[in-house]
Amino acid sequence: MIEIRNLTKMYGSFAALQDVNISIGKGTVFGFVGPNGAGKSTTMSILATLLSPTSGSAKVGGYEVTDYPQEVRKLIGYMPDFFGVYDQFKTTEYLHFYGASYGIPRHEREQLIPQLLELVNLSDKRDVYVDSLSRGMKQRLCLARCLVHDPEVLILDEPASGLDPRARIEMREILKELKLMGKTIIISSHILPELAEMVDEIGVIEHGRMVAQGKVSEIQNRLRVKRVLHIRVLERAEELAEQLRDELHVSQVLCDETGVHVHFGGGDIEQSALLTNILSSGYQVVSFHEAQSNLEDVFLEITKGGGANELA
Repeated sequence: MIEIRNLTKMYGSFAALQDVNISIGKGTVFGFVGPNGAGKSTTMSILATLLSPTSGSAKVGGYEVTDYPQEVRKLIGYMPDFFGVYDQFKTTEYLHFYGASYGIPRHEREQLIPQLLELVNLSDKRDVYVDSLSRGMKQRLCLARCLVHDPEVLILDEPASGLDPRARIEMREILKELKLMGKTIIISSHILPELAEMVDEIGVIEHGRMVAQGKVSEIQNRLRVKRVLHIRVLERAEELAEQLRDELHVSQVLCDETGVHVHFGGGDIEQSALLTNILSSGYQVVSFHEAQSNLEDVFLEITKGGGANELA
């Protein structure tokens, strides 16, 4: 659905983007990760037809963004990191305005707008002026605006930026609904643990270059970011902890009342072998599971210097 090839954007001698390559399939939720100034917003602006690249290619739905901007705009809903709302409008008037801009007949908008307000949890604010909404409500309204023409692709630049914890949770739940609807979503965020719950793949950009792309677990394995295994046994937990300290791929073992916690550098095959060894040693295992992938650990490992060269 989105294909970016050798995308470069120069500002004089400064390269905001350098030969960026990204491929995002239809229905994929893609997390775009990187430090401030890395090139995330520049890439998204090019995809949204708001900025022209210096060289390279960017396609949405098969349309080159520079050659067919009108066709691309029909396919996308774009939510920038800094957005504006028209304070003199009520929420329904605001959405009517944008629906009319897309040529949606009024009788269709009358049916569509209540559905959009329900999706973003603003049904009780349908007759409220926009300037009286909280920041989180305004961001959800802007998301509804992006959906008014039922786009296939959503480009969301820091949609949870500046929100309080409750508003972030509400935004996250809405994005999960959009994922279930089959939308292709590219979303940038600095709130990495929450992003990890939603995305199918991530792309890490630093200094205008893509340094990694793929599933979090795949990148984690390639970087050998250590896993943390949590093991509970019926008895002899301390004895098990002592035994595991001598196991291959184990760098650290902690034992407390919740179980044995193992920092493990191996992959799935090595993890399976570890469990087999534990069982063959006579321990009665109550639970054996890996801690949820930590996107922050992956991000820090990639951007600390060594990972970028390995994966570029």
